[in-house]
Amino acid sequence: MPEFFINGQPVHAEKGQTVMQAALAAGFFIPYFCWHPQLSVAGNCRVCVVEVEGEGGGGSWSDIACNMPVSEGMRVLTDSETVREQRKQILQFILLNHPVDCGICDKAGECMLQDHHYTYNGEPSISTVPKVRATKYHQLSERIVLDNERCIVCSRCVRFTREISKSHGLAIQNRGDHSLVRAVEDGRFESDPYSDNVVDICPVGALLSRQFLHKARVWYLQATPSVCPGCARGCTVNLWHRKREWKLNHLDPQQNTEIARVTPLENPAVNGPWICNKGRDLARVFGRPRAEQPMLKGRLATLEEAAAAARRLIGQARAPVALVSSWGSNEELAAFKDALGDRFSCFVKADHQPAADEVVHDELLIRADKNPNTATAQQLFGSAPPAFADGTDLVLVWGEGFDFSALPRGAKVIFLGSYLAPENGYADVFVPLSIQTERAGHYTNCDGHTSRFERLFAKPPGVADAEQLFARLAVAAEVA
Repeated sequence: MPEFFINGQPVHAEKGQTVMQAALAAGFFIPYFCWHPQLSVAGNCRVCVVEVEGEGGGGSWSDIACNMPVSEGMRVLTDSETVREQRKQILQFILLNHPVDCGICDKAGECMLQDHHYTYNGEPSISTVPKVRATKYHQLSERIVLDNERCIVCSRCVRFTREISKSHGLAIQNRGDHSLVRAVEDGRFESDPYSDNVVDICPVGALLSRQFLHKARVWYLQATPSVCPGCARGCTVNLWHRKREWKLNHLDPQQNTEIARVTPLENPAVNGPWICNKGRDLARVFGRPRAEQPMLKGRLATLEEAAAAARRLIGQARAPVALVSSWGSNEELAAFKDALGDRFSCFVKADHQPAADEVVHDELLIRADKNPNTATAQQLFGSAPPAFADGTDLVLVWGEGFDFSALPRGAKVIFLGSYLAPENGYADVFVPLSIQTERAGHYTNCDGHTSRFERLFAKPPGVADAEQLFARLAVAAEVA
């Protein structure tokens, strides 16, 4: 474990660490563009330059911290006058052909080039010749567009497809100021299930998500921690939505209660800094048309009427079966177990199956089970497949995914769901439930890691929270 000095302070480094790694671990910031902790070292941008003081009266020298191994006793300066002048010149070079169109760029507000420019340069370009023009809004895939004029050729995106997603879907063609990032012609980037991560790791506004393009400024939004329910991996994510102080009153008020974008919330134990493209599309999952009114055999009712009818059915049943949701949170599953677990024969069902066009399983993140909390549900209720014994006279279906044609003939049905579906009107009692964005809770993933999601929006007035509903239905067990 070598000891060296950063700005005169002793620092212990792990064996094999670079100056960049050791400095960041010790709390010393060094700017960078091309370096990324999960990618190989490219050394393209040179902005992470540091000064190393010479030993025994020898002269000092400068080099990039991302590719400089730590050696015993070396003395590194991260913010000397020499270093600041070199970084200023590097930023001037990077900005020679950059369009500086921050006013229309989606990266504005979270752009590393903006941040480093104001910290280490802060001056207008010294160039007096026209900027080199390049392609604008080049379509890399159906999901991502590229503005080559903003690209600083850091190669992060290329290295990601080679080292992380392994699709080898991007490459750099040509040299010098004619260098262009391009997708390979066989469509590998189009089919890369992790392609949207290149938007996150792009340090400038070159790679843009078509879903988010020109939709909102990041300073109008806030990020709420959540968990992707798309598979048993349970990746932690940030759900971005409009801040209350920036709510829209006239232009499009619906945007006040919509998810604007989804980004990874780094979690080394679960998903690291990545998520798959399915997680990016959670706004579509949660934004489906909602069921907001309880029903009794297709007739509109109040929550009180629906709960009372459900209690009567549970109290009268002699052989009730419950099909438990694998999208229920740990808290909801425990509430069902405590309130009704002894009253029903309980089976865990899969709310969602793999779609025809999605990657079912891979070695990085994606898991074949497309439900976030199967682990907890099966721990509480077992792993036996749903079955109906002779004489089953009541079935409680919680969540999506069950084919109502498989219900036993003549059995009464209580259906607890969240979205508009034909089954809502078929059930003897239908109660609409809140969705993940309208409550807080936890999921436990396939590896046993538990992650928390937070509430974003208020639930509609006619919608129940499952935990409270189960407690209201529990009194039926006393009637039986």
